[in-house]
Amino acid sequence: MKPVQKIAVLTSGGDAPGMNAAIRAVVRKGIFHGLKVYGVFHGYNGLIRGELREMKLGSVADIVHRGGTILKTARCDEMFTEEGQREAAHQLLDKGIDALVVIGGDGSYRGAQTLSKLGINVIGLPGTIDNDIVGTDLTIGFDTAVNTVVDAVSKLRDTATSHERTFLVEVMGRNCGDIALRAGLAIGAESILIPEISFDLKEISEKLLRGYHRGKNHSIIIVAEGAGNIWDISSELQEVSGLDNRVTILGHIQRGGAPSAMDALLGATMGSKAVEVLMEGKFEVMISYSNNQVIERPLEIAFGPKDSFDQKLYDLANELAI
Repeated sequence: MKPVQKIAVLTSGGDAPGMNAAIRAVVRKGIFHGLKVYGVFHGYNGLIRGELREMKLGSVADIVHRGGTILKTARCDEMFTEEGQREAAHQLLDKGIDALVVIGGDGSYRGAQTLSKLGINVIGLPGTIDNDIVGTDLTIGFDTAVNTVVDAVSKLRDTATSHERTFLVEVMGRNCGDIALRAGLAIGAESILIPEISFDLKEISEKLLRGYHRGKNHSIIIVAEGAGNIWDISSELQEVSGLDNRVTILGHIQRGGAPSAMDALLGATMGSKAVEVLMEGKFEVMISYSNNQVIERPLEIAFGPKDSFDQKLYDLANELAI
């Protein structure tokens, strides 16, 4: 096997705080070891169009503290077609790229897997606020998103207290309730609605009324976006409980902002590990965070059965919100 000499890095799918730290680590670790490193701009769209640029040390200066991704990102429908997939592989082979580091979520990993079948050496880094990648305890961006939710909801609680209302707050996460669960427990939410666990609005209403009768005049309910339509939940809960409520959808604010120390460290260590692994001649792998260690695992693990939900954490949140 010929040694790796040229590598490329791209970000794909939704942006996540800490992606820039990962890009910086891939670029500088690669240059430190004498590799040529290329940045692919605008994700798989840019790859298909040949938007590759050689990165220098200065290319990634002063980006660790910035949210988003300096390489930009975009959804790419063409990567779902055989023609688009072949063109993406052609761009890399034509430029003599020996390996591609893909930073993104589930869809990004599937694109990497497709390129691997076309002869491209790939490594995946989990970059998504949703924390929904199988095979890693944490994804780059998740910790920052949780902290963003905690900060926003802390402000909303002031308004909820002043107006003596219940607030339903929708958070992101697609079909994974990790952001809702961690943030909800951190801020002491009265109820947390997530897609992994069925919920009964009558029981939630009874909990609200118990609090109301003991003098509690406001409540916060965290609703994961995959748990159901928040407007329907709001309407039905108001009808069942008789208590006024308001809806707040935090939306894409959860993706923005400077990465937390945890996400900056995760990006740096995962990016560095990716370069080490590809220099060892290991490909079609994903970089994972497991038991406080950054390790490599077969990429196919990411497409396996979803990791078990943290039932103990969910039960604790309910116990503390009696």
